Amino acid sequence: MADDVEECRAALRRCPPGHSDQSSFLNDLAVSLGDRFMQRGDPSDLDESIELLRAALLLRPPGHSDRSSSLNDLAISLGDRFTQRGDPSDLDERIELHRAALLLSPPGHSNRSSSLNNLAVSLRDGFTQRGDPSDLDESIELLRAALLLRPPGHSDRSESLNNLAVSLGDRFTQRGDPYDLDERIELHRVALLLCPPGHSDRSLSLSDLAGSLGDRFTQRGDPSDLDECIELHRAALLLRPPGHSYRLSSLKNLALSLGDRFMQQSDPSDLDEKFSLFLQLSQISHAVSCTDLAAAKSWVISAEETIHGSALVAYETALKFLDQHVALLSSSSRHFDVVSMATASLAVDAFSCSIRNGALATAVELVEQGRAVFWTQLARFRTTLDELSAAHHTGAALAEEFRQLSFHLRNAFDQSTEDQSPQIRQLTMEWDDVVSRIRMLPDFSRFLLPPLFSDLRKAAEEGPVIIVNASQYSCDALIVLSDRDPVHIPFDITQPEVFDLSTEFQSLSKEFGSFDTQHKLIRILRKLWHDIVDPIVQALGASNVHPGSHIWWCPTAEFTLLPLHAAGLYEKKRDSLPHIYISSYTPTLATLVRARRQVSDGSPQYFVAIGQGNPDGGKPLKCVAPELAVVAQRLAPIVSSFTSLEDGDATVKAAVNVLSHNQWLHLACHGMPNRHKPFESSFAMRDGPLMIKDIIRSDWRNPEFAFLSACHTTVGDEKSPDESIHLAAAMQFSGFRSVIGSMWSVDDEVAQEVVSAFYGNLVDGSGRLDCTRAAMALHKAVKKLRRNNIPLEQQIVFVHIGV
Repeated sequence: MADDVEECRAALRRCPPGHSDQSSFLNDLAVSLGDRFMQRGDPSDLDESIELLRAALLLRPPGHSDRSSSLNDLAISLGDRFTQRGDPSDLDERIELHRAALLLSPPGHSNRSSSLNNLAVSLRDGFTQRGDPSDLDESIELLRAALLLRPPGHSDRSESLNNLAVSLGDRFTQRGDPYDLDERIELHRVALLLCPPGHSDRSLSLSDLAGSLGDRFTQRGDPSDLDECIELHRAALLLRPPGHSYRLSSLKNLALSLGDRFMQQSDPSDLDEKFSLFLQLSQISHAVSCTDLAAAKSWVISAEETIHGSALVAYETALKFLDQHVALLSSSSRHFDVVSMATASLAVDAFSCSIRNGALATAVELVEQGRAVFWTQLARFRTTLDELSAAHHTGAALAEEFRQLSFHLRNAFDQSTEDQSPQIRQLTMEWDDVVSRIRMLPDFSRFLLPPLFSDLRKAAEEGPVIIVNASQYSCDALIVLSDRDPVHIPFDITQPEVFDLSTEFQSLSKEFGSFDTQHKLIRILRKLWHDIVDPIVQALGASNVHPGSHIWWCPTAEFTLLPLHAAGLYEKKRDSLPHIYISSYTPTLATLVRARRQVSDGSPQYFVAIGQGNPDGGKPLKCVAPELAVVAQRLAPIVSSFTSLEDGDATVKAAVNVLSHNQWLHLACHGMPNRHKPFESSFAMRDGPLMIKDIIRSDWRNPEFAFLSACHTTVGDEKSPDESIHLAAAMQFSGFRSVIGSMWSVDDEVAQEVVSAFYGNLVDGSGRLDCTRAAMALHKAVKKLRRNNIPLEQQIVFVHIGV
């Protein structure tokens, strides 16, 4: 492949400017780079290919015999890039290029049916992206025109029938017109006649017709439609043996249709067959597509609805599939939506199901497996593949082979059609093979596998970790202890009640500092104490966790947005949690285990304090300079190197640069949470935002501790709180062992007071900074605030995350 590209480059260099063949040489090099992109996955190859195709198009002006093919080639490459990166401008340009190509294929032209089809499919993608019904209507009219040009006997007639049927199905889903559904069914019937037994597309055609009949049954309730749907799904399943990339989809479709018939006719044999089909999913060792994951989630829902005994196996299977699916996603924020949709409530419901089945250790494993999936994937690939590459020559070769196969398989699924079924099957076998070979290496037996409870309980070596879970089925806590079984605490509160409490608290937190919110805050903290925290404190006492001990909170779902660390009665001589235990948080147990493993040595300590009191377009912060002065006064005499970056020097580039040379960080600036696009949450620098995505990409060198003296640094995505996409989590998952963050707006003077008291307690007996003292140092600093009559919401705004 590299030889092809270099040969094409050499041929282009030999071609003098203005030569009649220059556009062909540009095109050849573009095609070679496109092929190499499909092989290796380097996005720069695709970008260069597109620019070369643009250059070739310029050399093929209107009237040139190859202009139409150039328009189509560029449109197809832009479509590939849209599939990879999701930039709508690529999709828009693709549509306009296909329009231009169609104008060059007037009625009677041999390419007209293909041009109509290309434009129709790109418009349908446009409808999927933007939801404009006119795109879908135009797509359907173009597909009707293409079908007329592909009469019976035409080699592409089946493709046209199916494309028109799919678009009519999309329009039926949007508008509910029964005529669209009836026409869709008739088109699928005609397409099936063109795929007789033995035809490679027969299973797809059977499945398409079955799906459309199932939709009509849902709309009209005619049992004959459902019976025919079931028989067609059975026939499709017979053509998809074990190992076929669409077998799971067929198992799911047949199982769900049998479930529909059971609901209608109450024949127990339909229910038995339905779950026997679902149970086959658990025997599949490898499933990575969205369709596979959807099949397992359908099993979960069905098992919960009918209180079937296979529910826990269903959750284990769904989370295994999720793990394998996420392993193939590129680590870009574009995939966050895919992950959050796939994981919605899966982990918290699995936790509840495990508890209902008495499997407490399994509950810990499953909730860990399905939460903070994006971060877990980043951490796993950063550390494990780096360790594998560094292990030895074999490890480096296997790591590269794994990266390549992951890319090809991801591409195959992104552009998946039934035609690629053999390709997907082959790639999956190769991917399985390289994973198996990696697991044979010493220390890599658990490569890509989620951690076991025996590993996760190590998170509790310095104190118990309390998982607090809200599921639609139950709300519970588990106390994870390092030396015995987890302790279960059931709550007498429902998920909707937790949601309402969380929503009320979020609304209240926006008023802090501007209204008298103390009474409302205390009422929420008392409810938290009564319903959640007091039962946990009682159980901790019974487990010999003595007052003054350090405990870690690992909240899920709506609990992630509530200040568990501050729960209490707030009455004289009546305890609140801060009087009993020192609280920290952790987004997952695995991050805490990882942070504990990074033991600090006696190497020099490099500290940087970054302050931005006059950010680009933001309100000035008067207390930043005095706060940095306090940090410098406390720490400059203690650390090996102290760097201060302020105002004009505190730019995005300078901040990223200085962070790569220091292990200790104090950041005083505006925190800018973005609840709708969490990866764009940022710290305000002089020239613009330092975003989470910048932090993720930074090259950290053994980071230890970060104090984020900014507002809202632990506020993430409201729709996906379990993904912990917020500023403090970005720091922790980037490798910082210990992080101080804030849950809402921080008063400037309070921040300065906390900072002064905090750093005085962070120094150990040998005169060095010790990040494992951070929770205790914050606890003592807050205690001092209480004595100074600071408002309650400012006493509890800062939280500690990590060791």
